[in-house]
Amino acid sequence: MEAVFNAIQKSAKRIKEAIDTKDVGYSASQNSSGETQLELDIKCDMIIEEEFSKIEAVNTIASEEKEKENILHEDGRYFIAYDPLDGSSLIDVNLSVGSIFGIYDKGFGANRLVAAAYVVYGPRVEMVFAKDDVRLYLLQNGEFEFVKSVTLKEKGKLMAPGGTQQHWANYHKSMIDGFFKEGYRLRYSGGMVPDLHQILLKGGGLFSYPGTTDKPKGKLRRLFEVFPFAYVYTKAGGYATDGKNDILSLGFDGIHDTTPCFFGSKYETDRVKEVYSQNG
Repeated sequence: MEAVFNAIQKSAKRIKEAIDTKDVGYSASQNSSGETQLELDIKCDMIIEEEFSKIEAVNTIASEEKEKENILHEDGRYFIAYDPLDGSSLIDVNLSVGSIFGIYDKGFGANRLVAAAYVVYGPRVEMVFAKDDVRLYLLQNGEFEFVKSVTLKEKGKLMAPGGTQQHWANYHKSMIDGFFKEGYRLRYSGGMVPDLHQILLKGGGLFSYPGTTDKPKGKLRRLFEVFPFAYVYTKAGGYATDGKNDILSLGFDGIHDTTPCFFGSKYETDRVKEVYSQNG
């Protein structure tokens, strides 16, 4: 696991350099979802693959940017699913973006997660690594230094509601409106990593990306995004749900499967489960 952790750190340093120097124009290719890739998406994907290819403990990698998984070392133990640059469309307006890593033991699946990590590239480069607990690291003088362990409060103050509102179910909109009437503050950049990072470090709240009329199965991918963040939030004392079930109890059929998802502290996620159990 230490070698995997080190590879993530090395990847993050190289990606930070690429963000600072690389052209952010569009390429001629598309990713698995049919989205036109930025040159930077492709570069970051290559960086991570290069670093994991050096680690014999890594058996297989799966990238949000590639259609199929890639076997690196057949005798390796760890299967790693990653989103190399979540929120890359925000780069050209200079908002924070991130990388997400799910580390699975001997195969993919939420029940096989043994660690998760993400990196935020913003005014500062920060990394959160979750295994037995959740730890925050800061990149300083070329090295990631431990800052503190992170836990969520029972109740937070922030709302990050994803999805286009015109496609929300009425009961979902009423639930979000209800939180705002309680005094919750809107904090939504359109980047999963910075928005979930803010809720985590500010002590709690709710990030939501529901099933919508245009995307009934949600937009965010289970292996690359949803399962890793569910692991982080659960280890921090919070919870992650698809509206009814624990995210970490879900299976998957293909590596690019999506799901509705809600991450937060106990008070907010209990409300989500209550509302969704009464509405379908």
